[in-house]
Amino acid sequence: MSDRISLHGLTVYGFHGALATERVQGQDFVVDVELDVDLAPAAASDDVADTVHYGELAQALADVVAGEPVHLIETLATRLAGVCLADDRVRAARVTVHKPHAPIPATFADVSVTVARQRS
Repeated sequence: MSDRISLHGLTVYGFHGALATERVQGQDFVVDVELDVDLAPAAASDDVADTVHYGELAQALADVVAGEPVHLIETLATRLAGVCLADDRVRAARVTVHKPHAPIPATFADVSVTVARQRS
C-alpha cells in the first residue's frame, strides 16, 4: 500500500504528564499522523464520503488530546492511533505526539514518541 493521508502539526492544549504540575497547568501538544488508506475509491468517485475526512479526523484527535489526561505521551499516542483505526478504511496508522515544552532541565527543541499500529 503506497497511498497515504498525512496530517502534521495539529496543536492542541492538554493536561498530560507524569508530573502533577503538568496535569494542572497543561501545555501544547503537537500531533502528526500518517494513515495508510486505499485512495483509489475516492479518486474515482471524487467524493469525500469515499475517503477519510481529514477535517473530522483532526477534530476527533483534538478531542482526545484536550480530553482525559494521561501520564505518558506513549499512552496518548496509542489512544490517537485507535481513533485513526476506528475508520475501517485505515489499514495502518503512524502517530507522533510531540511535547515541545516538556519539563526537561536542559535546552532541547522537541521530545516525541511515535507509535505504529495496523489492522490485524
